[in-house]
Formats: sequence, structure tokens, C-alpha cells
Amino acid sequence: MTSKKSIRFYNDREVRAVWDEEHCKWWLARQARQPKHSATDIVRAINDEEDYTKAGNYWRWLKRKLKANGIQFVSGTHKLKITAEDGKNYTSDILDAEEVNIVAKNIPNNRAAAFLDWFTYSDNTIDGQSKKKAYSLFECGILDEMKPGTVKALQQIHAYLFGGLYDFAGQIRTKTIWKDGTLFCRAEYLAENLKTIEAMPDSTFDEIVDKYAEMNVAHPFMEGNGRSTRIWLDLLFKKRLTMCVDWSKIDKKDYLQAMKRSVTNPAAIKALLRGALTDRIADREIFMKGIDYSYYYEQEE
Repeated sequence: MTSKKSIRFYNDREVRAVWDEEHCKWWLARQARQPKHSATDIVRAINDEEDYTKAGNYWRWLKRKLKANGIQFVSGTHKLKITAEDGKNYTSDILDAEEVNIVAKNIPNNRAAAFLDWFTYSDNTIDGQSKKKAYSLFECGILDEMKPGTVKALQQIHAYLFGGLYDFAGQIRTKTIWKDGTLFCRAEYLAENLKTIEAMPDSTFDEIVDKYAEMNVAHPFMEGNGRSTRIWLDLLFKKRLTMCVDWSKIDKKDYLQAMKRSVTNPAAIKALLRGALTDRIADREIFMKGIDYSYYYEQEE
């Protein structure tokens, strides 16, 4: 078993994966044991099924059908460990990319085609390519060389994530932008505003989150602000408090609502972040899950 794990999201359903060093491939969870229930990530995603019992029953039916047609996936080499909701690792049935396609094509509904379209092409999008770069930040050492809390550090993170994908990677925007009715700092005031934010104290939890909230309002880049700034925030927590955020503990809707409120009052985002802090700053899985959830927050509803 390896510690390399990834979570992708399809219509808000988790599709978990683990890296198999022996076979040099990603395996996606087909059945992952959970407390009090059995789940099938692929089936749940395709059928948009909330009920774990129904999903498990459906998978058992489908597995029998595939076996009757001469298709049988389960073997000793197809069992790796997935972390369940109770934090423990359980041996789970998993699928590689070819098998995911076979399973999806054998589910008799029109949602399977949409799932396969997502599954096949999502890694080729800008987000997909950027996410791969974000993963590598854990091993490359570039974060350790940055000065936390600075605009330069944020630009370096953005340039690393989006270099070769956006021609403005790492560059402070020169146009005024807004999103969902929120007007971010006007371009003509942005440079001075960023100097003010950089000078803000960042020694305590409250100071760090206040600085993060102000940087969010500034929104210094044309695209990719949230993904870059959350890594920037974690760098501050690690360097100042020897802590980091376990982003998997923060619900997407709660996070987005709290960030909207932070424009005038950061209390809600402070409560969410405080409840998700961990001292596991050197844990690769915490970092990777953080990237997975950070990119998930940016997916359009």
C-alpha cells in the first residue's frame, strides 16, 4: 500500500483513488468499507445515489451480471486500502481506468455517458493540469523557500500552479473583476492595497485569517485566486503556528458562504478554519487531500 491518494468529485460525489507503486497506476475505489455501511464510489457517482445500502446492493447485482458475461475484476492485486470515515484504512475493491469504463458502460442509464465524459477529460482541463502541479508542491521544496505572508510568495505559488496554462500566471491583474455580485479591489488601487495587506501582522491565528480574508477581497489574479491563496494560507499556518488546515473537514457550501461573509465579517471563516486545524504539517495525505478539496471548492455547481 502507498500513501499517495487522491479524491476527485463528480456532482459532489467523492471518487477516491490510490496509487499502486507495484503496477504504476491509479486505482479508483469500487467498494470502500465505511462504518455501518458499504459504499461504491463509481456507482454512487453515476447513479447520484445518496443511500450507501442501495449503492452496495446495486454494485453486487452489477458484479454478478458482469461475472455472468465473463467480466470479473476482483483479485488479490485489485485490493488496496482506502481511508474510511472513521479514519481507519480498510482493504477495498478498486478499479483502474479501463475497468471504470467497462463498469460505466454496463450501467443501463443515460447518466453513465456524462460520467465517462468527465472521467476521460477532466484531467486534461486547466484545472486538471494545474492540480497535478499542485500535488508536486509537497515534494519539490519550493514552499520551504518562500517567505510566508508576502505577495511575492503568493505570486510564486500562482506561477507554479498555472505556468504554461495561463499567460498571466504569477502576474498581478491590471483589470477590475467581480464574481457573483462581489466586486474585488479595483485594479487602479490593487498595488497599494497589496502592500497594505503584506504589512498586516500574521503572528496569531486571528491575524493570519484576517490577512487571508483581506487577500481574498483583493483577488490579485485574473483566475486561480482561491486555489493559490489557500496554499498561501496553509504556508502561513505552518510557519507561524506549526499547524495546517485539514480542508476535508470543511464543507464546500459552508466554506463558500463563510468566504462571502468574510468581506465584512471573518467570524464564520475563522470558526471553520479553527475547527479544521491539525498539527500534521508533514503528512503527505493531509496535503494531498487539501489540494483535492481546494480544487473541488472551485468547481461550478
